Amino acid sequence: MSVSFMPSRAGQEDLDALQLEGLRWTISHAYHNCAFYRRRLTQAGVTPDQIRSRDDLRRLPFTTTQDLQNDYPFPLRSVPFEKIVRIHASSGTTGKRKVLAYTQKDIDDWATMFARCYEMAGLDHSDRVQIAVGYGLWTAGVGFQLGCERFGAMAIPVGPANTEIHCQMLVDLQSTVFCATASMALLMAEEIESRGLKDQIALKKFIFGAERHSTRMRERIREITGVTGLYDIPGLTEVYGPGTGLECSAHQGVHYWADYYILEILHPTTLEPVAPGETGEMVITTLRKEAAPLIRYRTRDLTRLIPEPCPCGNPLPRHDHLLGRSDDMIIFRGVNIYPGQIDHVLSQIAGVGSEYQIHLYRREDGRDEMLLKVERTWEESPDADRRLAEAITAEIRQQILVRVHVEVLEYGTLPRTERKSKRVFDNRSLEN
Repeated sequence: MSVSFMPSRAGQEDLDALQLEGLRWTISHAYHNCAFYRRRLTQAGVTPDQIRSRDDLRRLPFTTTQDLQNDYPFPLRSVPFEKIVRIHASSGTTGKRKVLAYTQKDIDDWATMFARCYEMAGLDHSDRVQIAVGYGLWTAGVGFQLGCERFGAMAIPVGPANTEIHCQMLVDLQSTVFCATASMALLMAEEIESRGLKDQIALKKFIFGAERHSTRMRERIREITGVTGLYDIPGLTEVYGPGTGLECSAHQGVHYWADYYILEILHPTTLEPVAPGETGEMVITTLRKEAAPLIRYRTRDLTRLIPEPCPCGNPLPRHDHLLGRSDDMIIFRGVNIYPGQIDHVLSQIAGVGSEYQIHLYRREDGRDEMLLKVERTWEESPDADRRLAEAITAEIRQQILVRVHVEVLEYGTLPRTERKSKRVFDNRSLEN
């Protein structure tokens, strides 16, 4: 009989009790074993014995990316070096890398969480999971493989190889699940189409994450490949890595593992809780993490909690798909815009492909201009392109309250990538 990796008790009362127990353990563990946290908690006037309810979470100080970078190379370390069995790090695109340490228990917990993702996606031991994300310092590849092996399916750890190798493995090994960034998933779907491989492969599901993606991109992948399931997986290096939740078969948000961490949704500026269902910044406090626990860590990711019960029947709580990051916000003519809002508008308009780019410029008179490049999904026609551009312009004006210029391109013009697609090109800082 197959093993379930879901918590045996996941009702709200059970989770509340579990979270309070985990919160008290985390604060005590961090206070007594980490100089950084002891200093921060002392400054906030908090001692472990004062944590008596989950409401006491609001008394705790925040932790930020800057804290991790300032305490490089072993930030938040709360165990002796002898207990650390692995380190992972972020890609380090800005400043120093964020390095996180793991004990064996941390690795085991991460494997269980990730196995839970495969279970929620409906896999069984007969599945063959082709892993197309990066291996190395970052958490992606090893996380997908770790969870697959814990779950009991066949792992095919190809990594971010070229499309030729991936196509060969899909055909020869009859992989049933493909794990990648959303951009890589689209790249492979189009490669399957161009090579005429659809009837030669056994692909049933995609699990993708690491970047925000549009409904239109999903529809395109499903249309090309004929897969029955596409699942969004969140994850941060700071919070173990990918596998801390998964979109279920109802496709109405992401179930997150509330027995391993507390998720707050706070206003990015005031840092006060937003109303249920409103968008805010994800702030995470871990409940079992030993080597580098997180206390109210500001992820900068934007989403909202979904308070209603999920149609899939799983009682674990949900958050929505990520809208973007608070530090990815575009300020255009006094309006705050997140790329996810552009995703949303384009997904509603027939004839628009899944790929787009936002280009920002500053005119000589000091006014900003936005050029939105999109791909068409039909044959080229000047009249059709004009009507499509007008429809996009009108919808963005109505929904986001800004005027943009739209350039309609032939399908496949914009670059595909094995990693995350770059969407925003802000040239304004280069022009003055």
